[in-house]
Amino acid sequence: MTPEFLPTTRSEMDRLGWKELDVLLVTGDAYVDHPSFAAALLGRWLMAQGWRVGIIAQPRWDRPDEVCRMGRPRLFAGVTAGALDSMLAHYTAFRKKRHDDAYTPGGRSGARPNRACLVYAGLLKAAFPGLPVVLGGIEASLRRAAHYDFWSDSLRRSILLDSKADLLVYGMGERAIDDICRRLKTEPGPRALRAIPGTAFIGTNADIPPGVELLRLPSYEDIRADPAKLMAATLALEQQTRSGAWAAQAHAGRDVIFAPPAEPLSTPEMDLLHGLPFSRMQHPSYREPIPALDMIRFSVTSHRGCAGGCSFCALALHQGRRVSSRSRESIASEVRALVRRPDWDGSITDVGGPSANMWGARCIADPERCLRPSCLTPSVCPSFQDNQEKLAAMLRALKAIAGVKHLRIASGVRHDLALQAPDYLRTLVGEFTGGQLKLAPEHSADAVLALMRKPAFAAFERFLAVFETESRAANKKQYVIPYLISAFPGCTDEDMRSLARWLKARGWKPRQTQCFIPTPGTIATAMFHAGIDPEGRRIHVARTDAQRLRQHAILTEGWGRPKPG
Repeated sequence: MTPEFLPTTRSEMDRLGWKELDVLLVTGDAYVDHPSFAAALLGRWLMAQGWRVGIIAQPRWDRPDEVCRMGRPRLFAGVTAGALDSMLAHYTAFRKKRHDDAYTPGGRSGARPNRACLVYAGLLKAAFPGLPVVLGGIEASLRRAAHYDFWSDSLRRSILLDSKADLLVYGMGERAIDDICRRLKTEPGPRALRAIPGTAFIGTNADIPPGVELLRLPSYEDIRADPAKLMAATLALEQQTRSGAWAAQAHAGRDVIFAPPAEPLSTPEMDLLHGLPFSRMQHPSYREPIPALDMIRFSVTSHRGCAGGCSFCALALHQGRRVSSRSRESIASEVRALVRRPDWDGSITDVGGPSANMWGARCIADPERCLRPSCLTPSVCPSFQDNQEKLAAMLRALKAIAGVKHLRIASGVRHDLALQAPDYLRTLVGEFTGGQLKLAPEHSADAVLALMRKPAFAAFERFLAVFETESRAANKKQYVIPYLISAFPGCTDEDMRSLARWLKARGWKPRQTQCFIPTPGTIATAMFHAGIDPEGRRIHVARTDAQRLRQHAILTEGWGRPKPG
């Protein structure tokens, strides 16, 4: 029996004939049975392997009652804060409390706790003594090592230690979570959870396979004493995820050990995953709409992973630089299923992943030897092979499916990559841009762009020229909306004035502007905390709220002063 939703209550378990769960997943997001929501994605994946999975979404955290409502799971409980780090979900760039949460019914804030992974793990430990608790998702993934926390302005230990969880899954978790189930089925208890690719655990050298050379990161205590060592640790951990090495970091004499990353899913596995019977609806217990679902209801994920390696991007860091793509047939099958839905409105709002134009791309370089932090900057690497002409053909084929009136690509395009594929760029502008295209040049100062690991600004200006030419050729009046970042590490007030002057010269009013938020685990956050670039050179950092707000105001000078947050 394939349920429309995974069980969330004992009565729903009874209807399935289940006496107990194998796995309980606790999430900080509301439960939406859609592949863009991690708990639903992993729950459906495990069910397809034969495991019984239940979901508890946004439980109360003042007592453990709600996490007990389906009973003690047989194997383990998994914890995720949700699609965002819970502190980022709650606070703005100026540490002001947000008033909304797109992943909660009615868009209300306050349905998840601060530092949700720590709180949920504590609830589960209290409710089910001795049961293995496993952390996952973006909050756990990017806080797996010692990290700078912007909201407390402090260096924090690995979240694995602070949560007292038994294991942490980093990156995309399908392979690791299935391995966890199989191991615990034959050997109950946390000792079985060692050396699983894509995980971190507290252990010793005895837990590492013989003959493996261990990469030692600067310890938590070393980084506290010298913030510059956060940069060394962050770069080393980034390299570890690319090369497949083992790594460890000491915290007061205890080692957090990082197993090599899990292999990305193959195309057949991606097809299987996205072909699972998602209802693509919010759980019927909710009486108000969930805004995040409205945003992605008729979008299609074509791939995951991003080769860009931007120094500030948490999502791409979590998903990895290696791109995993679905087949054209799988994507078309999903579109045909959308067309048959009773709520179908005729429009595919997006086809893509972290980037819009990396479907089918692959890197042929040896990951153990390649030292490049980005496949695309300072220029596109010859070993990075994209497939943008085939992407254009796929978009046309999707648009031709009966019932599809519109297909739009509104954002996520890597403009530097698109410039290398004139046919794709012509198709994008002429056929699949619906009046506006949001792009992310981020800045105009090349020195700042280099720190961001973004292409030089001349690439964006070349893209604008082609965009305007192709829009005229298609007889369409269209606009580019730039995403911009203020107060990035290394950015000075004069850099912001230069960007403001460029915008004014074009008559553009800034509409998509974000003050830099140092999210845990990124190279940009190490720059912010240590005040150095990846080469160890001192850089200017707008650190105080007053300095950051001043840079943000410079960008909109002449258009009105922005309000904090």
